[in-house]
Amino acid sequence: MRPATRAPPSRRRPRARRRPRPRRSSRTPARPPRRTPRLAATSFRRSRIASRTREEKLNKKEEALDKREANLDKRASTYDQRDQELSRRDEKIKARDQKLDNLEKDLTEKLDKVESDISRVARMSQDEAKQNIIERMTGEAKVEAARMIKNIEEEAIAEADRRAKKVIGIAIQRYAGEYVTEQCVSVVQLPTDEMKGRIIGREGRNIRALEAATGINLIIDDTPEAVILSGFDPVRREVARIALERLIADGRIHPSRIEEVVQKTSQEVDQIIKEAGEQAAFELGLHGIHGELLKLIGRLRYRTSYGQNMWGHSIEVGFLCGMMASELGLNVKKARRAGLLHDIGKALTHEMEGSHALIGGDFCKKYGEDPIVVNAVAAHHEDVPPKSVYAHLVMAGDALSGARPGARREVLQNYVQRLEDLERISSNFDGVEKSYAIQAGREIRVMVEHGRVSDEQAHMLSKDIARKIEEELVYPGQIKVCVIRETRAVDFAR
Repeated sequence: MRPATRAPPSRRRPRARRRPRPRRSSRTPARPPRRTPRLAATSFRRSRIASRTREEKLNKKEEALDKREANLDKRASTYDQRDQELSRRDEKIKARDQKLDNLEKDLTEKLDKVESDISRVARMSQDEAKQNIIERMTGEAKVEAARMIKNIEEEAIAEADRRAKKVIGIAIQRYAGEYVTEQCVSVVQLPTDEMKGRIIGREGRNIRALEAATGINLIIDDTPEAVILSGFDPVRREVARIALERLIADGRIHPSRIEEVVQKTSQEVDQIIKEAGEQAAFELGLHGIHGELLKLIGRLRYRTSYGQNMWGHSIEVGFLCGMMASELGLNVKKARRAGLLHDIGKALTHEMEGSHALIGGDFCKKYGEDPIVVNAVAAHHEDVPPKSVYAHLVMAGDALSGARPGARREVLQNYVQRLEDLERISSNFDGVEKSYAIQAGREIRVMVEHGRVSDEQAHMLSKDIARKIEEELVYPGQIKVCVIRETRAVDFAR
């Protein structure tokens, strides 16, 4: 055999040596595998879907918790209602138990009485028992018959007396008189015609200040040595008259002086009103009338109706009612009281809506007057049914004094009501401070707050008031709406 031969060393290929891999340290983090853009987008979408799913689950859980909380609140409310109902039932049961105890007590007493009667009757014979029952029933029947007879006699006497007094009152009521139309103006005499210019002032500032302070319209025309004050509120007109007379006597006529004099005059007129009410009550011999009612009576001193002063009219009606009550055997003081108070509603007709009789009745009731007096005041124009003869006496006294001229009454009331409605409509708008109906209802002057109403808003306010008046009122001719916005800056030199 031929022995194997080995290749010579020079021709043999050397074996490649592998490079040893570096050992990875436990501290060195493994390099994350590379991601392609498509894998990254897919992973982002999956994470978003998972987050939305988790959010929906959380929302559902939150809704379930809200519903559960609402149910718990509803249950708690139901339990509270049940608790209150149980409390009420417990109180009713206690009251019923108390009532049953009282009934049981009464029943026990009656049973004891019956037992005593039975034991007493058991010792009687049949005839004695029958005679005893007859005597008892006869005695009870006599007592009941006597009581009924007495009540019938008293009712008959009272009914006859009441009907007789009512007939007399109605017969007296049939007389009435008439007077001339109501005065709505006052005249102030001037020393000379030159005083008219001073009253008007430079560019009319004095007359504007006086009208704004009093709410009364001053009419200065060709009438020699006279200024006419026009306004439907008699108290304001009286304040304006006294203030103007004092300004003329003083000679200093300018806006600040006018405001000062008007303020002092208003205070003095309030004191005069109070004293007039006290004087009226003193003349009629009445006492215990509330102070507010006395003030309203005093305000009637400046109120006239068809030319008759309402303060004197109220005193006159009080005396007439007292005389008739004396003749009829009634309470003279109560009749005088009703007659004096019957027209106090006229002092408030420019502040409140409704008939002056109803307004006066409400105020009398508010300040603690007797119900008979309240009804007499409210019923003296048949706005409510009269409930006593005193109401008929007040009707008769009012008619005798001549405060109501009959057919002309409705015309006057409509006129006054229109003036009151003008002021009411104007005062209902925002920013309005005061409003005055002047010129016999042909003009309404509206004072606004300069801080709340601008010049542009004042222009729009006049249009809104005019449209509102057109919608709600019926009137002849036209009504002028004058909105006044004034800014004053005041300081003192010391």
